[in-house]
Amino acid sequence: MRIGFLVNPVAGMGGRVGLKGTDGKVAEARARGAEPRAPDRARRALAALAERAPEADLLAWGDPMGASLVREAGFDPEVLGSPAGDDGGADSTDDEETDADDTRAAVAAFREADADLVVFVGGDGTAADVAGSLAGSGVPMLGVPAGVKVYSSVFGVSPEDAAYVAATFERTERREVMDIDEDEYREGEVTPELRAVAHVPVAERLQSGKQTSAGTVESLAEGVADDVRARPETTWVLGPGSTVGEVKAALCFEGSPIGVDVYRDGEVVATDVAESEILDALGEDNVIVVTPIGGQGFVFGRGNPQLSPAVIRECDLEIVASRDKLDDLRVLRVDTDDPELDEALRGWVKVRVGRFERRMMKIV
Repeated sequence: MRIGFLVNPVAGMGGRVGLKGTDGKVAEARARGAEPRAPDRARRALAALAERAPEADLLAWGDPMGASLVREAGFDPEVLGSPAGDDGGADSTDDEETDADDTRAAVAAFREADADLVVFVGGDGTAADVAGSLAGSGVPMLGVPAGVKVYSSVFGVSPEDAAYVAATFERTERREVMDIDEDEYREGEVTPELRAVAHVPVAERLQSGKQTSAGTVESLAEGVADDVRARPETTWVLGPGSTVGEVKAALCFEGSPIGVDVYRDGEVVATDVAESEILDALGEDNVIVVTPIGGQGFVFGRGNPQLSPAVIRECDLEIVASRDKLDDLRVLRVDTDDPELDEALRGWVKVRVGRFERRMMKIV
């Protein structure tokens, strides 16, 4: 199998520093101390691919878009070009900024070189660029999730799952590529738009597209608010989403609908915070309140990168969701960028669905 492998080196950089995305915000993300996320996600996918399909022929694009990472995993890739237009031989994996034209050029080269599959590391914006370049070719695409927002159903659940799908799939199906306007997203408007329909390998280890779910959550929110008021010394880290937004409303404040807010002892400590601000605000007793993404079931790793492994390890976990949302989910998922933490979080958990009621769900 010939696999074109491509990395968007700045995908996901804006997440932990509270930018909700990286489109047009790379310089600001760096100024806030953001670290590249995509290269490590690529390493995980490539290591798993090398284990499952060491005989695969890999096509690559010059650094920082993946060539050295592919070599690092033990493959001898055919490097078809680079963002700078040279032979891509430099052994650099820095996070210099590339753009959509670089992505499209790489995918066009993979297509011309008869790739059987294009695997990309990025988010929804990268997926839209890849799908556009593959339109009409029938060549399937598969995403390694690395962006802040991952609404499309063309991604593996984790880097390792993406590698498993790439190594084992036998057929493809058409799936939707969705994206949202990041400026509107930062203002609290979440309106996913269909950008393309792409051929994608068929496998259970692909995430579903994000869906919206209706359900009455007022009593659930009041129950959480009662707990918050009963524990004034506890620091409450309140994640994004409409369900947790109802909790914030029950506590009589208007928080960030797509950001993370911190609350303690009857007061809002901070709103729309980045990872570093959350860590600064934590005390001896801390609780994260988070809701899974509807249709996908991710508790961590989609839309809330501010809730980093360092933050999660300092907190107890309260998962809240409407009954309708859970009815649409078979399992819950996590993808924290820390495989050991992901493993520790897996297992059966109680999800609050009412003022007092809870439902058992499994994190896989």
